[in-house]
Amino acid sequence: MATPLSSPVKNSIFFSFFIFYLNFLHQSTVKVLAHYTIGVNYGTVADNLPPPTQVVSFIKDQTTINKVKIFDANPDILRAFSNSNISLTITVRNGDVLAVSKLPAAQSWVSTNVLPFYPQTKIHCIAVGNEILATGDKNLIAHLVPAMKSIHTALKLAGISDIQVSTPHSMGIMARSEPPSSGRFRRGYDRVIFAPILEFHRQTGSPFLVCPYPYFGFTDKTLDYALFKPNDGVLDDVTGMNYTNMFDAQMDAVYSAMKRLGYDDVDIVVAETGWASAGDPNQPGVSLDNAISYNANLVRHVNSGMGTPLMPNRTFDTYIFSLFNEDLKPGGSERNFGLFRPDFSPVYNVGILQKVVGPAPVTPTAPSPGGKKWCVPKDDASDAALQSNMDYVCGSGVDCQPIEDGGPCFQPNTVRSHAAYAMNAYYQTSGRNDYNCDFIGTGLVTTIDPSYQECTYVA
Repeated sequence: MATPLSSPVKNSIFFSFFIFYLNFLHQSTVKVLAHYTIGVNYGTVADNLPPPTQVVSFIKDQTTINKVKIFDANPDILRAFSNSNISLTITVRNGDVLAVSKLPAAQSWVSTNVLPFYPQTKIHCIAVGNEILATGDKNLIAHLVPAMKSIHTALKLAGISDIQVSTPHSMGIMARSEPPSSGRFRRGYDRVIFAPILEFHRQTGSPFLVCPYPYFGFTDKTLDYALFKPNDGVLDDVTGMNYTNMFDAQMDAVYSAMKRLGYDDVDIVVAETGWASAGDPNQPGVSLDNAISYNANLVRHVNSGMGTPLMPNRTFDTYIFSLFNEDLKPGGSERNFGLFRPDFSPVYNVGILQKVVGPAPVTPTAPSPGGKKWCVPKDDASDAALQSNMDYVCGSGVDCQPIEDGGPCFQPNTVRSHAAYAMNAYYQTSGRNDYNCDFIGTGLVTTIDPSYQECTYVA
């Protein structure tokens, strides 16, 4: 059986069968697999992350991710991505934007942060700053377009023509976004800032980067709408189109603002979006279930090729935030946007792990038919406690052969996964009372079947 290792939150509940859910969707749509559009933001505001070389090996060998965005130009990270064939977006820090608005400084930046690594490292895009308009710094904002132009010129002078230059924008750039057809950029910035930015994108063939976060825009009444869950939708009275998710509405609001300025032909890339899986006590909308619902449905929706009501049949390169939970970020929820923990164990999975096969899709949050219940570990249960639970159960006469090497439930070979099977087996054979699943406060009863592949959890 597994020895104590860090393992994913509710791994036995969500990890296995949820991969199956989205993997089925990917397998059933060959065209989608041929143009996988999901990337990830690799943030590093943490003191416990693995070395970049291990991160790159994990991304290459264990995931389907082929696009990564970082928030600086860390040479160790750029070096690690060498010969990985993973497209990388690097960033000019906000503090360097004023300097690189002058060509000599831009050339120096390219010489230091691009030329030593390119083309072995597949640098696809340079983001000049991050959400500059959200800073409110008028001097910085005024130098944004000159900085983008200088970096682009510096690349050309260095003989590089295949690296795009752009800059990410928060949804705070919008003066109006409801209904989507009325979307417009902030007054005072639309013609002075956004028209030149969009003209730069048109001339250079680079995309407009936006960061739509329904996570920051929902209310109690619109949570299902934000999470892609079934809802009545929101009608745009002008177009007569009904929006069933907030992501589409935000994207179409941006598109409408671009069209209002005459730049609806410029490509759009989703530079960031995501949902926190944990946060401060009683923080609205923050839960593992909601993070799974948003990100998993986002992956399915983006890769479906459906597009949005105003941009039908379009796919958008979309970067989920983020790869890891980052423990040095302020606030509980800010630290919990990651798909993975620093030991590479999934917090949950949205269908980006390789080599997984499974049954037809299920609705992850739907209760089981017939009122069946299972016992699984709590989120915060330690590996030591779960190992103790497993030792007790397997020593009490409960059949633990399925989690032994070669058994149908041996993989994934983690303490949490093995303990989940053992705890449920004990719960089922001891009477199915809630107290049979207590395990000194480390177990909980769920109506979601944690079975996966050939591993069946009895109920």
